[in-house]
Amino acid sequence: MKTIKILGTGCPNCKRTEAVVKTVAEELKIDVNIVKVEDIQDIMAYDIMSTPAVVIDEKVVIKGRVPSFDEIKTLLKEDDACCSDTDNSCCEPTDKNNSCCSSEDTTSSCC
Repeated sequence: MKTIKILGTGCPNCKRTEAVVKTVAEELKIDVNIVKVEDIQDIMAYDIMSTPAVVIDEKVVIKGRVPSFDEIKTLLKEDDACCSDTDNSCCEPTDKNNSCCSSEDTTSSCC
């Protein structure tokens, strides 16, 4: 399961960002854990200067603005493109043509 953190103190833009992320996750039927981080010390630990910010699996992907629906869709699809923790079917050795599985190493969980 992905963890998506919304960094912000609770301003209207932070709330809109959370709504965008929730809507896209529901639309894509992706199992996510959405965490609101409102404590300023916790936010500062991510080395961002302005909020809202979006962190997916501890990687800051958006900062200082409300993302569009399409932007969040793209980010979530990219992260879900190959071999999740529960589905590594794209990494069958016979699927070398899949962009996820172009590596010669098919012994790892994701080719």
